[in-house]
Amino acid sequence: MKYVLFICTPVDGEELSPEEIAEDPRFTAYIDEVRGRDVVKGGARLRPHTDATTVRVQGDEVLLSDGPFAESKEYVAGFDVIEVADLDEAIALASRHPAALGGGSVEVRPVWE
Repeated sequence: MKYVLFICTPVDGEELSPEEIAEDPRFTAYIDEVRGRDVVKGGARLRPHTDATTVRVQGDEVLLSDGPFAESKEYVAGFDVIEVADLDEAIALASRHPAALGGGSVEVRPVWE
């Protein structure tokens, strides 16, 4: 089954650059594991929540606001699309993600196929 892992970071947490992630042994070990198992099928690291624009439509009016879609203590910082046997395996993988271990969270959601 395919799942999306939404990588969530605390709003007041440290924002690591792609270069810092590439040098962080927690991330490199995790990335090596999931690539070695060939379970990651896609994904992306997102720019900080401060770069987000939220679009809402009310009637004929398009409303724009800076920032994420809702006031929150966390924001989605990236996502991975994984293909694993079942939810248990997806949860096991998410529980080892450095974001989950470092004070953030990883939301696991199945993909409609």
